Amino acid sequence: MPHHDLLITNATLLANPADGHLQDGAYVAVVDGTIVAIGEMADLPARPVADRIIDAADDLVLPGLINCHCHGAMTLFRGLADDLPLMTWLTEHIFPAEARLVDAEMVYWCSKLAAAEMLMGGTTTVADAYFHEDAAASAFCEAGMRTIAAQGIIDFPAPGVPDPAQNIASAADYLVSWQGKNSLLTPALFCHSPYTCSPDTLQRAKALAREAGSLLFIHLAETQGEIAQIKEQHGCTPVDLLHRLGLLDEKTVCVHCVWLEEGDIGLLRETGAKVVTCPESNMKLGSGIAPLAELIGAGVPVGLGTDGCAGNNDLDLFQEMGSCARLHKVANLTPTRLPAATVLGMATGAGAGVLGLGGQTGRLAEGLRADCIIIDTRQPHLTPFHNSETLVYAGRGGDVSTAIIDGRVVMQDRRIVSFDLEETMSEVRRLAGRVRAEK
Repeated sequence: MPHHDLLITNATLLANPADGHLQDGAYVAVVDGTIVAIGEMADLPARPVADRIIDAADDLVLPGLINCHCHGAMTLFRGLADDLPLMTWLTEHIFPAEARLVDAEMVYWCSKLAAAEMLMGGTTTVADAYFHEDAAASAFCEAGMRTIAAQGIIDFPAPGVPDPAQNIASAADYLVSWQGKNSLLTPALFCHSPYTCSPDTLQRAKALAREAGSLLFIHLAETQGEIAQIKEQHGCTPVDLLHRLGLLDEKTVCVHCVWLEEGDIGLLRETGAKVVTCPESNMKLGSGIAPLAELIGAGVPVGLGTDGCAGNNDLDLFQEMGSCARLHKVANLTPTRLPAATVLGMATGAGAGVLGLGGQTGRLAEGLRADCIIIDTRQPHLTPFHNSETLVYAGRGGDVSTAIIDGRVVMQDRRIVSFDLEETMSEVRRLAGRVRAEK
């Protein structure tokens, strides 16, 4: 048998969460960060050769989860302004707090804290979007996370870009500085929304993204108020506005899409645009429930995201999956609505497709990068473990014992090994003192 960098043995394997198939007594072999073999333990020699062997006996191994929308640095604002409508929350609390408190240091440490929370909850890939994204990119790279890091664009003075006239130029500089800099990081752009970015800004941002071959993320059709405002200003829905402006294509990722009207889903499907749903944030802010079954049924790719800690309060994708599946059943009074396997796929393979990473991660297969997590199923709430649906309805981020990204162990035995977590939490506590002092 050839030499391997990493060998996971004796595992129960869930290689493709969307199909739910569990393979007992399996191994996964890794060389240079790539999965080179998956098979049965009976096919391994008695003494396999590897730099590192992880015995996953009685454990479940599956692809790392993929958080398709997050504002990592907003961990600093966890619990800052709860139980408020979106626009009140944004304009009276979050935007003012960002203006006072957000700088590169804050974004670096608070993004690193977000990375720790996600890694310890089984998330190995994140699509992050914020300001001072250069600092966030550095933090996620040091944490060892696979990251799509999107620089924020908005038509107001913003952290790092005090002159809105420079928002596109600043974003262009960011893309250039991070292009090809780290194999785990892909730079991208994030236009906040069609009500905070003018049509000209939206078109210029998309032109820049197309030139760079980058994804463009945007909050879209999140609230009824947004729908009314865009209709009053432009005479169409937010989705139709983006279509008229030429923004919708396979590299545009529309976040939320709660309030879609007749024809919107067709436009998303026809243009190849992607959607990310953040159900817990939408529930907490009272925004509504996205028509996921209709989107998926129409063939629109949909991924799952947590949003930021200011609007959700945690970054646990296991909780997000459970909330997502249950919410759509009760909203439609239909227990078969949005099956657990579909939701688990949104957090893995389908999510990878939304982010353009389907050829790298989201499943465990030969030739893909070795991004996987190990779950200790010997927990009272996971016993007995009959099927993969249990992960959606009973799983918790705390069940993840080990996280591996690109073949590198970044969290083992519930301990972050890629960076100093205590230092990070100490720095965030120090920054939190500024929040309390300025309230």
